[in-house]
Amino acid sequence: MTPIAPRRFESPLGSGIDRTMEVLAYGHWGRPVLAFPSEAGKAVDYANNGMVEAVQPLLDQGRIKLYCVDSIDDLSWSNRSLPIEERAVVHRAYTTWLEQAVVPLVAEDCGGTLNLITTGCSMGAYHAVHFAFERADVAPVAIGLSGNYDVRTWRQWGEPGERAYAANPAAFVPQLDGDHLAWLRQQLNLVLVVGQGAWETHPTGSLPSAHQFAPMVADKGIRCELDLWGTDVSHDWEWWRREIAHHLPRFC
Repeated sequence: MTPIAPRRFESPLGSGIDRTMEVLAYGHWGRPVLAFPSEAGKAVDYANNGMVEAVQPLLDQGRIKLYCVDSIDDLSWSNRSLPIEERAVVHRAYTTWLEQAVVPLVAEDCGGTLNLITTGCSMGAYHAVHFAFERADVAPVAIGLSGNYDVRTWRQWGEPGERAYAANPAAFVPQLDGDHLAWLRQQLNLVLVVGQGAWETHPTGSLPSAHQFAPMVADKGIRCELDLWGTDVSHDWEWWRREIAHHLPRFC
C-alpha cells in the first residue's frame, strides 16, 4: 500500500495555556474517526506506529476519515507536580479544545456531518471513552484499546474535587441516572479491548480496569462490549494495530 499523506491543521490550545495543537487528517470520504495517542503522545504517533497503515483499507475505500490529535497529558494527568484536582483542571482545557476547535474542524471537513467514532490506545483509550461520555451527541461510539478508566489509579495525589470527579468515568458512571442516563442508553456504544499479556496488568492497570469498568457501564444499561484478547497479547502497538483493524470495520 502507498502511504497516505496527511493534511495538517494547527490551532492554539487556549484556556490560558501557551501551546499549539496539531491535527493530522487522512482520507477523502467516510465516517469520521477521532484517534488519540498513547500517554503524552502526539498526533503523528498514530502513523509512526503503524496505526494509519492498519486502517488504510478503510481509508482507501472511503469508509472512514481519520483525525489524529495531540495530547497534553504531560501537562495534565502525567504531571506529577500537580495534585489530582489541578491535573483535572488542565485536562478540562483539553476537552474544551476538542469541543471548540476539533469538532468544528471535523464537521467542516466532513461537510457538516458529525457521527464520530473515538478511539485510542492506553491513556488514549481513556480520552476516547471519556469524550464519548461527555459528547455522545457527536461521538456515539468509542473503541478503547488497553485503557485504564479510573484516573485515581494514575500515580495521583491530593484530594479529588468536582473536576476530578467529572473527568473520571469510574467515578461518575455509577452515579448516572434520570433522563441523561436514558439518553446515553439510546446513544452510546462502547467497545473495551484489552489483552491479558505483558504490561496489561502491571504497571498500566488496563486489564483490571477493564474488568471493573465494563460491568459498571453494563449495569447502567449502556451498550458496552468487553473484548478480552489472549495471554500472549501485550500492551503494545503490535497488538493495537490488530485490534483496531478487527473492530473498526464494524462501525463504518
